[in-house]
Amino acid sequence: MSKQAIFLFLFVLNLNFLFGQEIITAEKYLEIVSEEYGAIRDYEAEIVIRSGNTDMTGTVSHLAPSFLRIDFSKPAEQVIVFNGELLTVYLPEFRAVLSQSINQSRRSSTAGASMASAQGLTLLRRNYVTSFVTGPNPEPLDNNSRENVVKLRLTRRSISEGFREIILSINPNTKLIRRIEGRTIAESDVSFDFTKVKINQGIPEQRFIYDSPASANMYNNFLFRDSD
Repeated sequence: MSKQAIFLFLFVLNLNFLFGQEIITAEKYLEIVSEEYGAIRDYEAEIVIRSGNTDMTGTVSHLAPSFLRIDFSKPAEQVIVFNGELLTVYLPEFRAVLSQSINQSRRSSTAGASMASAQGLTLLRRNYVTSFVTGPNPEPLDNNSRENVVKLRLTRRSISEGFREIILSINPNTKLIRRIEGRTIAESDVSFDFTKVKINQGIPEQRFIYDSPASANMYNNFLFRDSD
C-alpha cells in the first residue's frame, strides 16, 4: 500500500471518529449536571463561604426540593434554615433570631436559596447564559492545585439578577459542584466551597425544624412584609 493510500485511510478513520463523537456544549454540560442533582434527594457537605475578607465555615444540609440548613462552626452556633416556607437566621453574637415567611408569589425565587440543588440549577439555566471558562477539559481548581474541575461561566440575561456573573467549578467525575463563585451587582465577590459531600443519606425533614434559644430576641419579616 502506498504512503498516499495509508494517509488517506487514516484521514478517513479520523473523520469517522470525530463526527461520531457528540460535541458537549457548555449548555449541555450544565444540563447533565442539573440532571445529576435531579436524582439527589438529599446531601450533606462541609461548606466554606468567603465574602471579601470574611470566611464562614460549617455544615450544609439539603433535602429536595427546597429544604436547606447551614450549621456554622465559624461564626460558632450561627444557623440558617429554610424549610420551604420559612427562612430563619440565628445570630448568636446579637442573640437574635431573624425570620421571614415566604408566600406563594415569592416561593419560586426563594426556594432556589441553594444554587447547588436541582431547583437552583433550573433557575440558573433559565436566567443565565452558559459558556466554558476555557473549554470542556478539566483544569486546576486554583493555581498550583492538583484538584481538577470543569469551569462554567454563567452571565446574567437581565439586570434583575443579583449576580452579574457566576463561575461553577464542577467535579468531572461526579458532576457535583465543587465551588460557586459569584460577582454581585455591587462588584463584590462571594464564593461557596463544597467538600466531603454525602448524598442520599436519608436526611429527615425534622432536621429543618429550628428551635431558637429562649433568650433570643425575635425579629419577624426582616427582609420584606408579606403584603409587599
